Amino acid sequence: MSYKNASSTYKETTVKTAGQGQLIVMLYDEAVRQMTTAVELMQHEKTKREPGRIEQINKAVMKTEEIITELLVSLDFDQGGEISKNLFSLYTWFNKELVEASINQDINRMLTVKDMLADLRNTWSAVANQKPAEMPREAAVGLNIAG
Repeated sequence: MSYKNASSTYKETTVKTAGQGQLIVMLYDEAVRQMTTAVELMQHEKTKREPGRIEQINKAVMKTEEIITELLVSLDFDQGGEISKNLFSLYTWFNKELVEASINQDINRMLTVKDMLADLRNTWSAVANQKPAEMPREAAVGLNIAG
């Protein structure tokens, strides 16, 4: 089995065996990674123009938008209460900011979204690592990513 196939199998198994909280953390991890890529590419683009770099930036931003949209549609408003409503507003704002940042090649907007995604990731990680008895009810049921 090649390394690529083994890596793909490992990732697939990790996702299939992860709990809901860990899946959310994985989504945030990937969103932050994509935003880091977009920002780094944009910084290089400002100093040295290269064909195709804008396309790479847009691809990373679009992947982030897709992840945020997945988080958005997974919100459970019945059980998540005020947390779900606040996350909905935040995710909507993230996607709006990313569209504007991409159009205007605005690194600062991208960095703001990336930093906020990283903060949310850390919060979800802390919640996901708590024992069920310690977990706040709203945090435990604010998202439903079962599919």
